Amino acid sequence: MTMQDNKTWSGRFAEPVAELVKRYTASVEFDKRLAPFDIQASLAHAQMLETCGIITTQDLADIRRGMAQIEQEILNGQFVWLLDLEDVHLNIEKRLTTLVGDAGKRLHTGRSRNDQVATDVRLYLRHAIDELYELIHSLQSAIIDLAIQHTNTIMPGYTHLQVAQPVSFAHHMMAYFEMLKRDAERIIDCRKRVNRLPLGAAALAGTSYPIKREMVAELLGFDGVCENSLDAVSDRDFAIEFTAYAALTMTHLSRMSEELILWMNPRFGFIDIADRFCTGSSIMPQKKNPDVPELVRGKTGRVNGNLVTLLTLMKGQPLAYNKDNQEDKEPLFDTVDTLTHTLRIYADMVGGITVKPAAMRDAALQGYATATDLADYLVKKGLPFRDAHEAVALAVRFAEQRNCDLSDLKLDELQQFSSLIADDVYSVLTLEGSLASRNHIGGTAPQQVEAAIAQARKYLEGQN
Repeated sequence: MTMQDNKTWSGRFAEPVAELVKRYTASVEFDKRLAPFDIQASLAHAQMLETCGIITTQDLADIRRGMAQIEQEILNGQFVWLLDLEDVHLNIEKRLTTLVGDAGKRLHTGRSRNDQVATDVRLYLRHAIDELYELIHSLQSAIIDLAIQHTNTIMPGYTHLQVAQPVSFAHHMMAYFEMLKRDAERIIDCRKRVNRLPLGAAALAGTSYPIKREMVAELLGFDGVCENSLDAVSDRDFAIEFTAYAALTMTHLSRMSEELILWMNPRFGFIDIADRFCTGSSIMPQKKNPDVPELVRGKTGRVNGNLVTLLTLMKGQPLAYNKDNQEDKEPLFDTVDTLTHTLRIYADMVGGITVKPAAMRDAALQGYATATDLADYLVKKGLPFRDAHEAVALAVRFAEQRNCDLSDLKLDELQQFSSLIADDVYSVLTLEGSLASRNHIGGTAPQQVEAAIAQARKYLEGQN
C-alpha cells in the first residue's frame, strides 16, 4: 500500500510520500502503546456524537462492535500495524472502517488527530500516574518494615561524609520515607493538570458541530475540559511537569542508592544486599557488585535527560500544534517505564537488605560522634556555647593524640578542659545517651522514631 492509496489525506498531493520520509515521520512503532486509550476516547467521542444527533444509533452500535474486535485483536497480538498509516490513530481508524464501513469513517467527525493524540496521551499518563502512586506506597511500606526492626540500631550520621552525630538506622531510613511522601504528593498534584480533556478542540479552533465536550469529559473521568482550543492541542506542560516529578523522585532513589552502595562496601560493612540484586565479576571471583542501585544512579541521568528533551522540544514552538510534538512520546514513555521499573524493583530490594548493627556501632564510635553532646552538657551547666565548643574541640584533639574515644578519657583528664565536668558526664558520652537526648518531634530518640513510624503507617493506610 502507498500513501496515495491512503485516503486519509493523500488527495491533496500529486505524488506519494517517499519511503525514507515515511519511515522518518511514522510513530506507530512507539505510539501503539496508546491503543487502549485511543479506543477508550473514540468510544466516548462516538457516544457523544450519537447523543448530539451527529451520527446515528446504528453508527454507534457498529463503532462499538468494531472497536471491541480491534481491542481483542490487539490483546491477542493479531492486529497488523502498518507503517504506511503513520500512527496508532490511523491504524485503528483504518481497521475500523474495514470492519464496519461508513460508520468507521464518521467516527472522526468533530475531531482532529491533534486533539485526539493529546487526549490519548493524557489518558495514558493518568493511568501511569495511578500505578506509580501505588508503587511509591509499596516502597514506603518496605522502608517502614525495615525501619521498625532497627529503632535502636545505632549508626553514625554524616555531614560532608564525615562522622557527625549518632542516629538510629531507622531514623536514617525514615528520611527516605519523607522524601517519597513528598513525591507522592507531587504526583497527585500533577495528576490534576493531566486530567483535563483536550478533545473537542479539533485541529486548533474547535469545531462547527454541536458537540458536548463536558459529556466526553465525564465519560472519560476527566475533571474538566481544556478551556482554550489552541492551548488544548499544543500544550505539553503536563508531560513536562510529570517528567520533572519523575526526575526528582529518581534523584531521591539515586541518593539512597549511593548510600546503599557505600554501606555495602567492606570499608563500611553496614549492610548486605540480597544476592538476587547483585552480580559477580567475569574475572574476580570474590566480587559481589550492587548492580541494581548502580543502575538506578545511571537511569536517573536518563530521566533528567528526558526532562531536558521535553523542555527543549517546546521552547521554540509557535501556536498551535506542530509535528515537533510527535517527539514528546518517546521521552515520556521512557520516563514512565524507567520510574515504574525502578520503584517496583526498589521495594523488593529494600525488603532484602540485611543490616549489620555491630559494624554500624563500631563506626559511630570512631569519629567522636558524641562531641556535640559533651558541648551541650557544658552549656546546660552554664558555659556559653562558643566556650563549650572550644573546650570540647580541645578534648577531641587530646583524645585523638591518645587514640581513644571521649568516653575512654578519665574524669580528671576531661576536667582539665572544664571544671564544670562531673561524674554524670559519662551518661551523655554514650551512643545510647546521645540518641535518647534527641527526644522531640523529628529527633532520633528511639521513642520518637517509633512514633514517626506509627504515624507513617497511619498515613499510608489513609491513602489506600
